[in-house]
Amino acid sequence: MVAPSLRARVRAGMIEEIKAVARRHLATDGANLSLRAVARDMGMVSSAIYRYFPSRDDLLTALILEAYEALGDVVEAADAAADPADLRGRWHAVCRAARSWALAHPAEYALLYGSPVPGYAAPEDTVAPASRPPLVLVGILRDGLADGRLSPPEDDLPEPVRADLAELAAGFFPGLPEALMARGMAGWTQLFGLISFDLFGRLDPAVPHRDEYFDHQTTLMADLIGLP
Repeated sequence: MVAPSLRARVRAGMIEEIKAVARRHLATDGANLSLRAVARDMGMVSSAIYRYFPSRDDLLTALILEAYEALGDVVEAADAAADPADLRGRWHAVCRAARSWALAHPAEYALLYGSPVPGYAAPEDTVAPASRPPLVLVGILRDGLADGRLSPPEDDLPEPVRADLAELAAGFFPGLPEALMARGMAGWTQLFGLISFDLFGRLDPAVPHRDEYFDHQTTLMADLIGLP
């Protein structure tokens, strides 16, 4: 394997430094990034930064991809570390790992799951990284169904919803019943709703015992899904 050239190493180092400065701006200014402000903090002329990121949207996309991959790594590692036979234990491990990552990286989480950035449209290459947490969650259901520990719920889905979920299941989990997919999707949306309410202060001051509340809510969802 040929080692990167000095120029390539310098460029890669500059890109990482730019992203690090941009992440600091996310923490203080939200997603309202300014390439000029990032360049100023780095002691660069504003035109120089465009050699690395042609636009604000390119920099945002790099930060979004990096955050999605980091979150995906965390939830996949949590699932892999749990007992494969303990479906409920895996569910709680993944949910807690996602929340822990969000609490440790609030600015990055807000970039992913907060208010949309005005004028920004995420490109197609963000879809796969964004899919990693829900794929892990629904994968727990798939495993339980495959070995008989989990039974699909009664199918009372409206036909348009069933059609949507059938298409989704065909692409990622062939053979997964639509009604079970619906329960898994409900768990996914509830998880990130819980995290968002926690992180953005929506539970203040009504729910001071956040850890216990979080576990209780994810347990309710595990019950709804039917995890043994």
